[in-house]
Amino acid sequence: RCDGRALTDKRNLILLSDAQTLRDWGLSETEAGFLDRAVPKTRLVSASDEAELWSNRRKLFFKPVAGHGSKGVYRGEKLTRRVFEEILKGDYIAQNFVPAGERTLRVDGTVTTRKVDIRLYTYAGQHLLAAARVYQGQATNFRTPGGGFAPVFEV
Repeated sequence: RCDGRALTDKRNLILLSDAQTLRDWGLSETEAGFLDRAVPKTRLVSASDEAELWSNRRKLFFKPVAGHGSKGVYRGEKLTRRVFEEILKGDYIAQNFVPAGERTLRVDGTVTTRKVDIRLYTYAGQHLLAAARVYQGQATNFRTPGGGFAPVFEV
């Protein structure tokens, strides 16, 4: 029985973004291929990879292994050398940047686009619900006109 902490460890994303590992676990080519496309390539940050990580930082997000709620998350494009040095000393993953999905919708009679962030909520290993957060700008928020939570229809 899993207490949930193992599920929140972002090092799992390293395994879930590696198609060969997924096949070794017994997933079919179709299943492994789906996860390979759906989970951004992820690697553990190591001081031995400092030069490569720094030169590729604009294509990466840096996230603490045990973090949640975007605490301690840095977009490589905006990273200073000082913060990067702290990341190298910490327990971080580097994940390929994936732009947010966008949807077209009508706000106050005007057709516009908004970014969409899908979240799955679980408790005690059970799926509770899925919700979309609709926003514009750099981070999800609930102040965007036409933004906020939106339903996700599961099929």
